[in-house]
Amino acid sequence: MEHSTSRDLTAFVLAGGKSQRMGRDKAGLSIRDGETLLEHALALAESVAGEAKLLAPRARYAAQAWAGQIVEDIYPDHGPLGGIHAGLVSSTTELNLFIGVDMPLLTAALLEFVADEARKSRAIVTAPRVEGRVQPLCAVYRREFADVAEKALREERNKIDALFSDIKIRTIEESELRAAGFGVELFANVNTPKEYERFQRNLENEE
Repeated sequence: MEHSTSRDLTAFVLAGGKSQRMGRDKAGLSIRDGETLLEHALALAESVAGEAKLLAPRARYAAQAWAGQIVEDIYPDHGPLGGIHAGLVSSTTELNLFIGVDMPLLTAALLEFVADEARKSRAIVTAPRVEGRVQPLCAVYRREFADVAEKALREERNKIDALFSDIKIRTIEESELRAAGFGVELFANVNTPKEYERFQRNLENEE
């Protein structure tokens, strides 16, 4: 069932990274029943937002029409911050959810929880904090963050969380996540062959 207020939200999947630690394109890795990380992330994004877009180089995914609308970085080679900036510039909604393609355990319920917290707050960014670290790639950004990002990108400052000290941010703490039924394991990344193998083993153990 579509979330009643999902049309006020655009979701973006960041898949523009070089996957250097993995040694091959992470987005194409299979995770369950032949579904790839990219397919999973896009389906998840579409399930919680009025519109979902892929942030990635168009040439890389042009052959995959199912991937839908692709937004390219305005400032290429600046990491995820460049993708967030391009997404916000392209967006027509005030609230914008960004998720990394390499977080296969994220759930629609968790993303809706983060989005609902963003709706209740006037913060420019709403993001969970897990094991002491803010999660910038499972977060909701208001469009005005585009100006903050652009200034940083022009100055070659590419670290996202370094920008959070200058703005109003709503941090969702672990205790709040747990109280809402969400464990920290949902934020696990699949960045390296070892992490991918561990994820696959865990899946097999569940079956």
